[in-house]
Amino acid sequence: MSSSSRALSEESVVRAILESVEVKTELAKRQGSIITQVAGLLVGTFRLGGKVVFFGNGGSAADAQHVAGELVGRFLMKREALPAIALTTDTSILTSIGNDVSFDDVFARQVHALVQPGDVAVGISTSGTSINVINGLIAARQRRGTTVGFTGRSGGKLRDVADHVLCVPSDSTPRIQEAHITVWHAICEVVERELFGHDA
Repeated sequence: MSSSSRALSEESVVRAILESVEVKTELAKRQGSIITQVAGLLVGTFRLGGKVVFFGNGGSAADAQHVAGELVGRFLMKREALPAIALTTDTSILTSIGNDVSFDDVFARQVHALVQPGDVAVGISTSGTSINVINGLIAARQRRGTTVGFTGRSGGKLRDVADHVLCVPSDSTPRIQEAHITVWHAICEVVERELFGHDA
């Protein structure tokens, strides 16, 4: 690789990282109160014996699994497991609903089976327009659960079906996804501290 190519590659990498930092900084300034509300919602839900279900498509499906894993397993502390489920992991359920019902209902059907009053449903869609995520949140409301949406700048239709909405101030899918997982790590840290104290 030539020196000019190396310089160009480094410039692109640094620019992407700085863009990510800028988006997260703006998000923290604008929506710190919403993030705190969501953290408090999860703390209250777990204290009352409720659970949280997560769902999304593609990279957002990976985020759903990631966060559920942090809560069921551990984040920073050795502590009791917390009840969290990613609705993106059971291939038999996903493919049977997708084939026999509709992919648009792949999360809604699971929500109807699993969500009870007092539970929390988290739908993640960077565009805010994913029909199966929107339908999942609508189903959660029907089940008298509390709904949380994680999305991008516009919020799309997700904004209308979630009780709490975090809109990352960006239109770039990678930047939105990076901000989402940063926020979830912050929430996991708060949840652990509030439920289990400061000792790791």
